[in-house]
Amino acid sequence: MSNKPLVPEAKERLNKLKIETANQLGIDLNKKYIADLTSKDAGKSGGPIGGQMVKKMIQSYKDRFK
Repeated sequence: MSNKPLVPEAKERLNKLKIETANQLGIDLNKKYIADLTSKDAGKSGGPIGGQMVKKMIQSYKDRFK
């Protein structure tokens, strides 16, 4: 699986959503250099961020077509 967006123009909006979601969860993305994180620590922050991003995207889609 690739981490490239299917729509390249969406990359900036996805990054903004990631930062907003991390801030809401209290996760400081600038706290550590990514290479210093263990897989376990990366999963602790990346999992919740990705999960919340998906929830927000689904809700946005549902709201658009109500």
